[in-house]
Amino acid sequence: MKRITAIAAACTIALAAFAGARAETRITYKSAKSTSSYYQMAVQIAEAMKEGSNGDIIVTVEESQGSVQNVMEVRARGGDYVFTTPPVLVRLAQAGKAMFKGKADPKFKEIRALFPIPSLTMHFVVAKRSGVKDFADLAGKTILLGKGSFGAREGAKYLKLFGLEGKVKLANVELSNAVPALKNGQIDGFVTAGSWPAPNVIEAAAGTGVRVLSLTDEQIAKTKRARMVIPAGTYPGQDEPIVTTSLPVVAYATTAMDDDTAYALTKTYWQQKAKMGKTAPWWNGVDEKLMVNITGKIHPGAIRYYKEAGFALTPAQM
Repeated sequence: MKRITAIAAACTIALAAFAGARAETRITYKSAKSTSSYYQMAVQIAEAMKEGSNGDIIVTVEESQGSVQNVMEVRARGGDYVFTTPPVLVRLAQAGKAMFKGKADPKFKEIRALFPIPSLTMHFVVAKRSGVKDFADLAGKTILLGKGSFGAREGAKYLKLFGLEGKVKLANVELSNAVPALKNGQIDGFVTAGSWPAPNVIEAAAGTGVRVLSLTDEQIAKTKRARMVIPAGTYPGQDEPIVTTSLPVVAYATTAMDDDTAYALTKTYWQQKAKMGKTAPWWNGVDEKLMVNITGKIHPGAIRYYKEAGFALTPAQM
């Protein structure tokens, strides 16, 4: 009898351990370069998932060289793969266009959105002493765009769109030196893109009087980017909202991920977002209004959560 009892107890322990192992969901989250704010966000999401699920969801963060790489890896990944990228790249991949020309893959059609994360938001920062109050005033000024980044490319595009190409002096300085260059008068302003509040803009505003330029509705239409409003008081000395543009960024999975996992990830993310915002303010810029930036299909498991939470979804997202 004792032998039978011992065997039964051992089986119970083994079954409990097996059930515990089955309950734990492991996810690989492909984000950005380890030096970027988006990598920091990925680490914060990993911590939030573990805490919000009582350890049932374990997220391993992987460094990435960029959003294109994240999309391309869909071809070789399985149901445990989550990655971040702008929605426009998903559309291009599924259509086999631009950087995905000749690299089309059926798995691109299986990409599904989970939730939005902080957008890449454009900041045109100028010293108040420069007297610049709008884009027309940039003519004759020295502006730092940086090199190779989304912000640099987007900034150059805007100068051209707004009739300022050749009228603005472009500083040959790295973006990492923008704040000291602004403080010592080497430049009149700089362009940066990132989640808000942007650390370099906070630093510039704290040490030097600055103004972050707003775009008109007409200018925003020309850029073909999403409209973004940065609330008043986000930066020192900023008394009014800043109207600018952004490139939405979204966390994606594929249909290889089961519905229950997609549901748990999405629900935990939104439930933990406010808590993340207390230590990292860029999460405070994410709310239900950003859902409109998801232009493709949402994962069925995530849709289940959004319906429960009363989020308004479009037919295209379903």
